[in-house]
Amino acid sequence: RAAARTLGAPTAVQMGATRLVVLDVDCIPSPRLVERYCAVMEADDARRPLIWAGEVAYLPPAPAGRDYLELDLDALAAPHGARPVLTSDEVRVADDLRLFWSLSFATTARTWAAAGGFDEAYVGYGGEDTDFGQRLAHLGGAMVWVGGARAYHQHHPTNDPPTQHLDDIVANANRFARRWGWWPM
Repeated sequence: RAAARTLGAPTAVQMGATRLVVLDVDCIPSPRLVERYCAVMEADDARRPLIWAGEVAYLPPAPAGRDYLELDLDALAAPHGARPVLTSDEVRVADDLRLFWSLSFATTARTWAAAGGFDEAYVGYGGEDTDFGQRLAHLGGAMVWVGGARAYHQHHPTNDPPTQHLDDIVANANRFARRWGWWPM
């Protein structure tokens, strides 16, 4: 995951992008997601490194024989309890960069470069986004919650906790703890 994103962002920048919108492969953007991210990025002077994070709402399994895109996703989706639910035009500076999850976010090419992108030493599941958030904080940066930039996380089978990723989680958490002195995930 980290390696793919670290390849995608510089490729977009080489093609002239000054703003980046990153969406996990299992997320569906709402119709206003890109428009909303662009609007808040335009309104902010971005004198310090920033990331903008929209709401990620979780979908149940799609009914048999139906595709998510045929359904009312707003009616089905449930927000994550650890993140704020905002009105569609609200923005709020986050109190805690540990809540930066890379399911859906936007940033500038300048901030991406200053933070160094995702560390490719994080392999498989977890840790690379929390590490990125901590590097951003170290640069004096912040995260801004963005109402109206909603993404829908498609349901897929998992374990809670995600034991199918246990080896990745242990390796990545150890890498993170050596760097930052505390345990993520």
